[in-house]
Amino acid sequence: MKEEDKKNPYSNTVILPRTDFPMKAGLSTREPDQIKTWQSEKILRKMQEKRKDRPQFILHDGPPYANGNFHTGHALNKILKDMIVKSKFFAGYQTDMIPGWDCHGLPIEVQVLKNLGKKAKEIGPEELRKLCREYAEQWVQKQGQDLSRFLCFWEEGKIYKTMSPDFEAKIVEVFGDLFEKGYVYRGKKPVYWCIELATAHAEAEIEYYPHKSPSIYVKFPIKGQPGKFCLIWTTTPWTLPANLAISFNPKFAYSFYTTPNGEELLIADGLKEAVEKAAEVQLTKKESVSQDTLSKMLFRHPFLDQDSIPLFGEHVTLDAGTGAVHTAPGHGQDDYKIGLAAGLEPYSPVDDYGRYTDEFPMMKGIKVWDANPKIVELLREKNLLLHYSEFEHSYPHSWRSKKPLIFRATPQWFFQMDYQQLREKSLEAIDKVSWIPNWGITRIRSMVETRPDWCLSRQRNWGVPIPAFTCENCNETHLDAKSVKFFTDLVRTKGIEIWYSEPADSLLPPGTKCSKCGSSSFRKGKDILDVWFDSGVSNFAVLKERGNEPPADLYLEGSDQHRGWFQSSLWPSMALRGIAPYKSVLTHGYVLDEQGRAMSKSLGNGIDPTTDIINVYGADILRLWVSSQDFRDDVRVGKEGLKIIADNYRKIRNTFRYLLGNLAGHSTGQSLNVSDLEEVDKYYLSKLAQLSEELKNHYENYQFHQVYQKLLLFCTVTLSQDYFEMIRDRMYCDRRDSKTRRSSCTALQIVLETLCVFSAPILSFTTEEVWKENGKKESIFTEEFPDLSSLRNKELEAKFEEALAARETVHKSLELARQAGKLGKSLEAAVEISSKAENKLQKDFSLDILELIFTVSQVGFEKSDREQLSEYSDEHFSVRILKPKEEECPRCWRHPAEERHNGLCKRCAAAV
Repeated sequence: MKEEDKKNPYSNTVILPRTDFPMKAGLSTREPDQIKTWQSEKILRKMQEKRKDRPQFILHDGPPYANGNFHTGHALNKILKDMIVKSKFFAGYQTDMIPGWDCHGLPIEVQVLKNLGKKAKEIGPEELRKLCREYAEQWVQKQGQDLSRFLCFWEEGKIYKTMSPDFEAKIVEVFGDLFEKGYVYRGKKPVYWCIELATAHAEAEIEYYPHKSPSIYVKFPIKGQPGKFCLIWTTTPWTLPANLAISFNPKFAYSFYTTPNGEELLIADGLKEAVEKAAEVQLTKKESVSQDTLSKMLFRHPFLDQDSIPLFGEHVTLDAGTGAVHTAPGHGQDDYKIGLAAGLEPYSPVDDYGRYTDEFPMMKGIKVWDANPKIVELLREKNLLLHYSEFEHSYPHSWRSKKPLIFRATPQWFFQMDYQQLREKSLEAIDKVSWIPNWGITRIRSMVETRPDWCLSRQRNWGVPIPAFTCENCNETHLDAKSVKFFTDLVRTKGIEIWYSEPADSLLPPGTKCSKCGSSSFRKGKDILDVWFDSGVSNFAVLKERGNEPPADLYLEGSDQHRGWFQSSLWPSMALRGIAPYKSVLTHGYVLDEQGRAMSKSLGNGIDPTTDIINVYGADILRLWVSSQDFRDDVRVGKEGLKIIADNYRKIRNTFRYLLGNLAGHSTGQSLNVSDLEEVDKYYLSKLAQLSEELKNHYENYQFHQVYQKLLLFCTVTLSQDYFEMIRDRMYCDRRDSKTRRSSCTALQIVLETLCVFSAPILSFTTEEVWKENGKKESIFTEEFPDLSSLRNKELEAKFEEALAARETVHKSLELARQAGKLGKSLEAAVEISSKAENKLQKDFSLDILELIFTVSQVGFEKSDREQLSEYSDEHFSVRILKPKEEECPRCWRHPAEERHNGLCKRCAAAV
């Protein structure tokens, strides 16, 4: 209430809005009680019951890792999913949320071992796994609390954990099905290997950081040709002990080039200048070398008593180096492929911790990174090092240890991508999926096209064991469909820990014998499955619980999952079902600080969703921030931006306060039929109907930032600035039972309910509070997006367009009068208006309606001799602001051109 309202002697007869509505600040302290109510009332179950006969919409939740508090990126992800589930429910779908947690894997095991300290060496696998399970469960509970605090809907008993017995059994079952169909094999080939953690890594577990490497040009003597050398370039001197060949490109021209000291170096002609510059040597062409001559050469290893053979492949390029590539099949993917074709062994004289084995006795026990300078010095001593330097480049690192990885050939279990044309079929399936944003299809296609076979095995303890056995007699690996099925059934009844607690013979079908030697004595394997396989088969373990077969309607995760979960989910589904596990894939960007930097402890720029946002502003502000972002790109968050969001929230909340306050005392029985409403009310309901269709479309297309912007604009401009201002006089001063006031109250009730429902997927707490305060008994989340199409009146909208355009001109003229100090409130003004074209205003609107629209006391179209306060013209209208001759009515403060009754205008006298 304004100060002048309090001084008005007639204020006791004015219909004033309520001021006791409990929509206060302090969301952070009031939201938890509402969360408890939702949980006790099982709100999600009620929503499902309400839509049990409707079409389904299935969003499959990608499991976060059960390790640490949710950060702002998690909040973005989880709130987006919740807004989608809620908006789909309001759109009429039967929908659900089954949140999941990824519980196995390296980070948890490493953290548990770290917590154990010196005791880590004293416990066995069973005890370690027990501690890992307890640790993961602790974070599942904590993250579940975070999820609820984000105002996300889920049921505690309806979740999935990759470490639950049923899920672990499903992991083993799917692995067995893939093995039975021929997609899984065991082989020795190079994989990314972390020497800090002694385990293989998959593509999705690799991060790239700057790394300084030695850059050396090495001379391999050509056998039988003294003074002639093949020059290679490498940044991994430690792999030279594993060299078995030198690769050339059959399409390149090669020649011998003479150095100033008379040595002849074999390199590709196309790299002559590059070698001169990089190796700081002057080269003179001596003679060309044919491919046939190359193929007959043998090269002596620089420091080992062995030969290297020539190989030919198109993986050799002219991008860098010499055109002659040092080839170690045990330490590189391209090297492995070309070596395999030539029958070379993937030789790798390096153990799990990156130390040379006795296969390279010269440096046995030395770690590869420590060996680099030693090998450089050895080459220098033998006069086979042409040039040495260092350079910094992007290099693969472990996502967990953050240490550089090596490529190392070890026996592993692999999923083969090209079996039964799986890669081609997967690419065809990808093309049928809707990728949002659309660049996602290009990203995942390029990754699928080039992805090597998936290394499924890990050399750790905390995970699902690969149910493979080794014959004690002949070391043959035993794994077949029958033994996997037998073990799967055991896991379902007794749990996965029987692998560690029971002897091998009790885990195999009775009578199992080695296929090679016939022995019945086996030992259990020690490999576990890649954690990405666990989450990748979640669509097998979870979707059927919904009573619906895959594919899911939507997967929604960060853009980094094109190489992670989207792929690990794709391959098993394509192999076993022949379909992608999703119809649509939506990705969001990373959360950055206000300067666009990644958040990190070192920079101290992190924004914690609970401490920095919810505890300060409330979860609805966090949700409003999420909705305000075009999340398809990276998004920024910071204290200044959050203040703006909080301020915009207050504007939306104040709109609800106004609506509730003015509807106090109005019952549905007092409402009018829409056909009987005043035109101004019909017009704003028509604009509301237009807004509702736009919002439905934006929700359908996951354009939450458009929902946010249009809701905010409608509240602050269409309603607060325009409509509420127009009807303020009517709401304050007309009789409660007058048709005009009842007309506006009818419209306000429709506006309130509509805005509530359309805001609910975002502002879940606020709208629930408004809904109940408006007298509703059921939760707002049992409602549906309303169909307001019958309220749309484009004819009326076109009619009002000119009046609103004239209003803009009138308000500019009023402002000029205020600036000149000649006018206070707009009700002190009379308006004289003329149109520069056909004057439709005079024809379409009565003067009292125009007074309402312009928020002035009088409107006229004839020239008047009253005192002019200001004048303003634009290309459409000319407006004069005049001083009314009539006295102000002390109740409504208007100056109507009519007689007074006891000092009051006719309307106020009747009201009193």
